[in-house]
Amino acid sequence: MNRNRPARTSTYWMRRLFVVGLVIIIAAITAAGYSALASSSSASPSVSSSDAPPAAPPGEHRGALDESGRVADGVTVFDDGVPAVANLDPALLEALRQAATDAADDGVAFVVNGGWRSPEYQDQLFQEAIAEYGSPEEAGRWVATAATSSHVSGAAVDIGELDATAWLSEHGAEYGLCQIYDNEPWHYELRPEAIGRGCPATYGDPSEDPRMQQ
Repeated sequence: MNRNRPARTSTYWMRRLFVVGLVIIIAAITAAGYSALASSSSASPSVSSSDAPPAAPPGEHRGALDESGRVADGVTVFDDGVPAVANLDPALLEALRQAATDAADDGVAFVVNGGWRSPEYQDQLFQEAIAEYGSPEEAGRWVATAATSSHVSGAAVDIGELDATAWLSEHGAEYGLCQIYDNEPWHYELRPEAIGRGCPATYGDPSEDPRMQQ
């Protein structure tokens, strides 16, 4: 039995040396990996201008305000600094803000595509409509003159986004807010008598509105 002991001892030490060497190799590989990871994490990633977050959400930092009543993207009924909103009839604006506050609970936002307009801007829109539709009569189905437009008097607002106009179609009368023309589902005016009684019948288009016959 003693004659086999040296062989077993030699095999035992060879195995120990193999295990120790393997542990050393694994430790070296692991250390190298951590070093590379730390190096890449400490470097500042490059960000292209197209990937950078916007400086401000829509409706903020729009630049110079347009005193004619033009409206930039993202304007809401709460933007007091925008003439198209600030110059609306106070009662209309109050009703719009009450409705917008309640609509927000349903996840709906009121974006203003048009509000108060100067006579000069309204006349420009009317002239552009004549060029597009071919005659003052046809243009009058879509755009009022400066002399007759309820936008110039601050008594009308154009609400953007389909979900907002759909919400107003269902709930607007509760606030006295009524759609006036069938062909303009975005155009709303204040009709206080609609509260409790519902909105009056709509006109087919502005050319049928007696107020436009001046």
